[in-house]
Amino acid sequence: MGVLSRFQPVLLSVLRITAAYMFMLHGTAKLFGLSYVAQLDGLPLMSLPGIAGIFETFGGLLLLLGLFVRPVAFILSGLMAAAYFIAHAPAAPLLPLINQGEPAALYSFVFLYLAAAGGGAWALDNKFKKAK
Repeated sequence: MGVLSRFQPVLLSVLRITAAYMFMLHGTAKLFGLSYVAQLDGLPLMSLPGIAGIFETFGGLLLLLGLFVRPVAFILSGLMAAAYFIAHAPAAPLLPLINQGEPAALYSFVFLYLAAAGGGAWALDNKFKKAK
């Protein structure tokens, strides 16, 4: 394990970047029709899914860049927890495989981890800390 531990800061960044990119795809599909999903056609911007799309797109972009990682990840973790309990849990509360809530639950915990751990070696937040 000692050999792998030296890669921890870089792998934390890889996790952040990968999760942020995939998360952003949900938002860009809702807002711009990128990664077209038929059920999102005509989605009102001022609806719960529309507002979630704003957070997914722009919060995901901030995470992808590694800017304001801790507060943004904390907010997005809460967003995904709310999404799970509002949109998925009513169908089968403790069965994410059945209620199709696995992505929301997983994003919630990945973002909660990022809120605690930070953005890793490749976060732009690190550049601003050094500039002070």
